[in-house]
Amino acid sequence: MRTDDAELLRELHTEHGSALWAYAVGLTNGDRARAQDVVQETMLRAWRNPHILAQANGSARGWLFTVAKRLVIDDWRTARSRRERVTDEVPEQPVPDPTDHAVDHQLVVQAMGALSLEHRAVLHECYFRGSSVQEASQALGIPPGTVKSRTHYALRALRLALDELGVTA
Repeated sequence: MRTDDAELLRELHTEHGSALWAYAVGLTNGDRARAQDVVQETMLRAWRNPHILAQANGSARGWLFTVAKRLVIDDWRTARSRRERVTDEVPEQPVPDPTDHAVDHQLVVQAMGALSLEHRAVLHECYFRGSSVQEASQALGIPPGTVKSRTHYALRALRLALDELGVTA
């Protein structure tokens, strides 16, 4: 770096640095780290283009402020500004997959097919129709105690049939 370039940069920073810093902080919504990057890049561009600042028909401060504003706008438009945001809320709620329900249904139907007619009937009445033990007893024409024991053994047999199909709980 030539000494006249270094002197130009030093003069620019002395004369316009604090005003440019305040302007950049405002542009970046108070993000001091981003504002410092904007000021640094603006000064670097001024150093690379000393002929623009030496023109008699314009203000160096106006040029610096324009460059800073454009840097912030460009940064905002780039993909870098769309950084991941840390939050405690999931932005999208998961949608239940209907195929899981269909597969589970088919597996249960297949496992039910492996059960005896009595076991299928008691499970159908108690679980699929939602009948109480008393209601199932009346519908199936068997005593309530038999409904309870058949339900117990039917669920056990269903669990074994599902295990044979490779279904885990």
